[in-house]
Amino acid sequence: MTEPTAKKPRGKRQPLSAERIAEEAMKLIDDAGLDGFSFRNLAARLGCQAMSLYHYYPSKAHLFEALIDLCIAETPLPDPGLTWRDRIYEIGQAYRRTALRHPGFFLYFVTFRMNNAAGLRHIDGIVRVFEDSGLDTEACARHFRTIGYYLMGAGIDEALGYAHGPSAVEPVQPDEARAAYPAIMAVGRYFGAEHHKTMYDYGLNVLLDRMEEEAAAQRRKRAGE
Repeated sequence: MTEPTAKKPRGKRQPLSAERIAEEAMKLIDDAGLDGFSFRNLAARLGCQAMSLYHYYPSKAHLFEALIDLCIAETPLPDPGLTWRDRIYEIGQAYRRTALRHPGFFLYFVTFRMNNAAGLRHIDGIVRVFEDSGLDTEACARHFRTIGYYLMGAGIDEALGYAHGPSAVEPVQPDEARAAYPAIMAVGRYFGAEHHKTMYDYGLNVLLDRMEEEAAAQRRKRAGE
């Protein structure tokens, strides 16, 4: 009589949790982008049924809000002991790191309205750094928005922008482009990834220089009144 074959023990399945689902969702979006995300694809990665996920997150909006919280946690505000300029510079660096760490989700992150408690707390902390510059409220608003535009645009560009965007069906060949379009080809060598950090820092410091000039001018004006 043939002995029954013993079944191999299955590996223990890691239990679901809100934290594990959010972490795996972020990994999926990092790998496949927002267009590649679905509860079905996420469930396949987690080894469960899609309906199981709705117990933790009733909708994609609820899940993505958890991912917003993850990004906020990974984009901390700097040491309050630093100067206001150094703090804004560090905020810029933190946003760039988040863009590169989560290229698939960064666009959603920076266009989310930040009207939940975690988002308002985060943005309020950033605005307070601008207030510490000594600028009046209107000037703080201008510079907050201007630097915000820069962080959003530069982050999106590095994470999933121009270099990763759609291309012509029949692009102009390099030799022809160098002959016909010398200006763009001359500067184009500085647009490679190896120059991204230098370019990012340059642009951020240009904006901070202007902010510092305006803050100094406002202080002089107040002192003369």
